[in-house]
Amino acid sequence: MTETLRVVAAGDHFVLPSLIATAIAEELREHPFTVSELTLGWPLEPFGAVAEVEEASDAEDELIDALRSSGGQVLVTQMGPVTERVLDACPDLRLVVVCRGGPVNVNLDAAKTHDVRVCFAPGRNAAATAEFTVGMMLSALRRIPQAHELLAGQGSWEAGAAYYTYEHSGLELEDLPVGLVGYGAVGSRVARVLCAFGARVMVYDPYVHGEIHGLRVGELDELLRRSQVITLHARLTPETRGLIGARELALLRPGAVVVNVARGPLLDEEALCDALESGQVSAAALDTYAREPLPAGSRLLGLTDRLVLTPHLGGASRAVAEKAARIAAREVGHWARREPLAHQLG
Repeated sequence: MTETLRVVAAGDHFVLPSLIATAIAEELREHPFTVSELTLGWPLEPFGAVAEVEEASDAEDELIDALRSSGGQVLVTQMGPVTERVLDACPDLRLVVVCRGGPVNVNLDAAKTHDVRVCFAPGRNAAATAEFTVGMMLSALRRIPQAHELLAGQGSWEAGAAYYTYEHSGLELEDLPVGLVGYGAVGSRVARVLCAFGARVMVYDPYVHGEIHGLRVGELDELLRRSQVITLHARLTPETRGLIGARELALLRPGAVVVNVARGPLLDEEALCDALESGQVSAAALDTYAREPLPAGSRLLGLTDRLVLTPHLGGASRAVAEKAARIAAREVGHWARREPLAHQLG
């Protein structure tokens, strides 16, 4: 008789435990299993930000209690802190599946020592982030949040009419030169959408070969010189940290627009503020920041007439949560059937 697989679904208020449990039930229809649901409260960090496992230590006890009481062999979680302490306390645990693009809340060295496999859910938020990027771009180009605040916040139709002047009106995407820095799962989707709008799309990504949507540009400096809008889609690595700074912003066409829904540290925020104040950059749309949550004293908060700011929401859609649960459940199914894991780290 096949052994019953014991799973703990440690979700939160985004990837709900019920979503995980439902996806596992669908995946394990022919395999006996139990699922214990656990809600770990609000995320222990801003949505999508990079965590360090030790920062999530306040939820360790909840996770240990759930795993030990159920004899959990498999943990599926979004934000659960899989620390060395958790792994030490839960000897039955054999597989951890993280419902995110990387298992940043798992102590990977300790998992290896305890012979615990670790999987993740790549690609779950590519479409959502791409759509959000285009929405942020349109908001910045057409001053949509500022016009909304003047009418809905201040009740002034007349003040908003200032945007119906040549000097203050925004830009349209058709025929606009837009440069993409990075062409991965998100960047490639953004490029396709922008091409549909009729934008003149240019792409810089030295690691991507083959056909692309838009014009491939071989050097970052060339892309910047030719772009009225740039949108960042590069991975954050030691090489790309601070990729767009004062020198790079000065290469843009005067009055350019900058969009970052990727990683905050790709962009030098102080340099961006200087460029906004000088007019070299006319507007920017940011969903990610060098420090998250955004500090109350950030210079960005004093430039909101030229900025669209959101709190790292690019990957937060209902479909993302559902996709993440399904991807994770498939890994659990592979494990139960002794099949190779699709997205195992290492």
